[in-house]
Amino acid sequence: MLLLLLATGTLAAGCTGEDAELRESKELVIGDIAWDESVAVSTLTKALLEDELGYDHVELQTLDVASLFEGVGNGELDAFQDVWVPNHQEYLSEVQDNVEVLDPWYKGTTRVGIAVPSYMNITSIPQLNQTDVEEIGGIKPEAAISKKISDEVIPAYRLKQEYSPWDAPAALLFEVDKRIRNGEPFAFIAWSPHWMNQEYDLVYLDDPRGALGELNDSSSITTTVRKDLANAEPEAYSFIEAFALTEEQLNDLEGAIDAAGDPLSGARIWAENNREVVQPWIDAANQDPQES
Repeated sequence: MLLLLLATGTLAAGCTGEDAELRESKELVIGDIAWDESVAVSTLTKALLEDELGYDHVELQTLDVASLFEGVGNGELDAFQDVWVPNHQEYLSEVQDNVEVLDPWYKGTTRVGIAVPSYMNITSIPQLNQTDVEEIGGIKPEAAISKKISDEVIPAYRLKQEYSPWDAPAALLFEVDKRIRNGEPFAFIAWSPHWMNQEYDLVYLDDPRGALGELNDSSSITTTVRKDLANAEPEAYSFIEAFALTEEQLNDLEGAIDAAGDPLSGARIWAENNREVVQPWIDAANQDPQES
């Protein structure tokens, strides 16, 4: 009897191992634009899909904005979670027949524009000509705000400053921090939500001529996913669809990542400390589709 039990146990163990090997690996590819909120949200999604929902690997691919929309459109990416509308509308329009745009996940008000440190004592864009500022520091030239400033804002106000891309947000923020510490007069592209608005005393300059157009209005921040994601990956789709953060929560998440010095570690720490925020997303992913 003992031998029979041992043999049965061995057979069962062997079948379990085989089943594990035969189980299809659960993987996902999410696009990331390397902006702070994009890194925070995509990394938090990766952490929870892997830690809570059985995904073997969620790959984060950092790409330029055009490639992110193209990737979701052709199915090479499963999702991109930092879509600003109307800022990204031009890119979205090119792939709209091949993607699904979800409801906005950001539950707050956005802002983007030209900002200066408060010690400069100016409040509007045309006042830049009364300063010693020689350039407007910004992000990559293909960004919607970059094009608007170069093509519309500088001509509209006959600004003496040139638009100077300081590359990725990390490089821009390094310059902002250095110049504020030195008390220098300067102007740059700022946006909210972002931790910079809590860290520094900034003034977003008024645009009396409306040269920034629709960018003066609050944008929605949403997610675009490949067209068939709901059928191919129902758990991930339901999780991403349920995902939502307020401005305070997003700033806190970015702060946790900064404090940890590693996005994945910071995201996991934040999730553990904010279980009441993330649990509804996990519950949505675990819900039987027939019950929804």
